[in-house]
Amino acid sequence: MNLTQDARVAIAGGGLGGLVCARILQLHGRSVTVFERETSPDARSQGSTLDLHPGTGQAALRAAGLLDRFHALSRPEGQEWRKVDHVTAAAQEQEWPPGDEGAGVEDRPEIDRGHLRGLLLDSLAPGTVHWGRAVGGATPLGDGTCRLEFTEGATEDFDLVVGADGAWSRVRPAVSEAFPEYTGVTLIETGFDDSDVRHPELARLVGPGTLVAESGSTMLFAQRNSNGHIRTYVAFRTPQDWHTTAGVDLNDRAAMRAYLSKRLDGWAEGLRYALLDGDHDFVNRPLFALPVPHVWEHVPGVTLLGDAAHLMPPLGVGANHALLDGADLAQALVAEERVDDAVRAYEELMLPRSSELAKQCAEGLKHMVP
Repeated sequence: MNLTQDARVAIAGGGLGGLVCARILQLHGRSVTVFERETSPDARSQGSTLDLHPGTGQAALRAAGLLDRFHALSRPEGQEWRKVDHVTAAAQEQEWPPGDEGAGVEDRPEIDRGHLRGLLLDSLAPGTVHWGRAVGGATPLGDGTCRLEFTEGATEDFDLVVGADGAWSRVRPAVSEAFPEYTGVTLIETGFDDSDVRHPELARLVGPGTLVAESGSTMLFAQRNSNGHIRTYVAFRTPQDWHTTAGVDLNDRAAMRAYLSKRLDGWAEGLRYALLDGDHDFVNRPLFALPVPHVWEHVPGVTLLGDAAHLMPPLGVGANHALLDGADLAQALVAEERVDDAVRAYEELMLPRSSELAKQCAEGLKHMVP
């Protein structure tokens, strides 16, 4: 019988969900090791800004004892959101942060993903994260334990392996044959700094939060991050190999600008600037999602959380629910006497919740990018 008090827990992946799980386990005196393929915390950019919701992301940070530190880093003003006409750039809809006139009822402060990850990493005991340890797979051993396999050839056995290793999880095959599928929508990401004065109109349009414009099956997002940086995205429905068909080299800025210029023909100049005049590279991001619903029969010794469990279109809920998954799993491991009972309790809570959420996100993506 594997008791949670003495369990050897391994988390594959040093993302938000895995880190908050590790933090809560350590708060309760439990042992945990995180294996991350990246070689250091700063090995790559951690992506855009996140709005943390009270009942999910913020609830997880509260359980981790980090909510006050989150609020000290977050940007409440980043909740401002506006939708503008793609031709005139005139405001069509607008939302303000709580406390402002016309504000919504929920407080969802923004924080850069990198800052949030840094907050979680700093909260862990030194040596918790083993950097540069890429997981290659996981094999349940039939006795309630699981063998974690690393790409360099080593193996280690644990009472519980948690697959928190994202969309292309190497742990997922231990419980499920599901594989992410292309949604039919691609994002092109770029960005600029608002110190770039060549077109201050866009910085004004974005304001402290998020700008949205759409026309047909094309949608533009511009989102302010910290330090004056604005990330911009254009989303459109297209075959995954659109660039091959169009003869566009994804690494050629001029070719990308020419393609996007045609797609944004007739759009307001301030909006076109978001994609066509910045100094940053373009990143092609086809959107993938796991089948809906994605569920599995319980396998002793292994489970999943976050994108590994329920990869869905990025409509503002994925990171929040990854954090909630991590908190729920850790709290179950603290509450239950046996590891297997804890994992069953977690999966019985997480799987129905994530299935319904994934369904909503799939429908939302069809509505946003028809």
